[in-house]
Amino acid sequence: MYPNSLTQLARANPFSAPLFTLQKVEEPSQSLAAEHGLNKRTLAAAAVADSDISCEFGSMKYYALCGFGGILSCGITHTAVVPLDLVKCRLQVDPDKYKSIFKGFSITIKEDSMRGLAKGWAPTFIGYSMQGLCKFGFYEVFKITYSDFIGEENTYLWRTSLYLAASASAEFFADIALAPMEACKVRIQTCPGYASNLRQCAPKMFAEEGLWAFYKGVVPLWMRQIPYTMMKFACFERTVELLYKHVVPKPRAECSKSEQLVVTFVAGYIAGVFCAIVSHPADSVVSVLNKESGSSAIGVLKKLGPKGVWKGLVARIIMIGTLTALQWFIYDSVKVYFRLPRPPPPEMPESLKKKLGLTE
Repeated sequence: MYPNSLTQLARANPFSAPLFTLQKVEEPSQSLAAEHGLNKRTLAAAAVADSDISCEFGSMKYYALCGFGGILSCGITHTAVVPLDLVKCRLQVDPDKYKSIFKGFSITIKEDSMRGLAKGWAPTFIGYSMQGLCKFGFYEVFKITYSDFIGEENTYLWRTSLYLAASASAEFFADIALAPMEACKVRIQTCPGYASNLRQCAPKMFAEEGLWAFYKGVVPLWMRQIPYTMMKFACFERTVELLYKHVVPKPRAECSKSEQLVVTFVAGYIAGVFCAIVSHPADSVVSVLNKESGSSAIGVLKKLGPKGVWKGLVARIIMIGTLTALQWFIYDSVKVYFRLPRPPPPEMPESLKKKLGLTE
């Protein structure tokens, strides 16, 4: 992998080495810079021994372990909140019966017992594990690829746009992986008597509607998940940056790994609240669409109306805020456990400082 701003920052990773010293990083050779159209640059970096990280930033092993972290973070967390998700879906598709969160839990337990709250756990676990693999794995791929393309200085200047573009690209593929299991989950949770588990639901849906039954909700999923993921990643990245700059009383390099993970959790929760608000109308459409066979996204949107699409928002904010915080916490913990490179918050390159007259 040829040098770029993210690669240089990753090699400067201070997280696995509490004691570090500043040293000059060698500039890329003239031939390498010319070959890839890169300007030579020098970075002041923290000296980190090769043994402190398990793989090179941007390598196949790095991407694979990031994908594994995504499987754990999304699969575990979404499965853990299945009861709340079930009530939220029922609020969206049958607001006359399930008038509030507490009413929804009460009716569900009364009709289906406590076991009823776990309906849809299998498609949730499988679907969101596949989504997490693509979401986090491809995000790292696209973030590095786009950074290579725009160069070091633009990576810093346009970092928010970089986060938005990389996360949107990743989520496009993640939703294709999620759609079949999401359709089964909603059908199990919102259609009493249709099917009690995934083994019954998937064959029945295929027999009745064919393959389209599993992918008719993919466009509404994109409408829901792509804005959600763009907010999730961009808001998280910038919130972490701001927390270390204005809230945390010491530099990130001086924080212990547990302190860093606390910051990760807080930033994840803040990002999750915004995610829930941005994606909720489309989430309501997906829930109704997958419940009613033969329906369309436009038809469902007209049926729900401006107020109907916001039903269940409080439940979703609680669910998504907690979910997003835990996802980032688990994902970052996986990176710590496997000793993956974890770049520090972005800093303005020296070349850009000189152009702006900020250095002598």
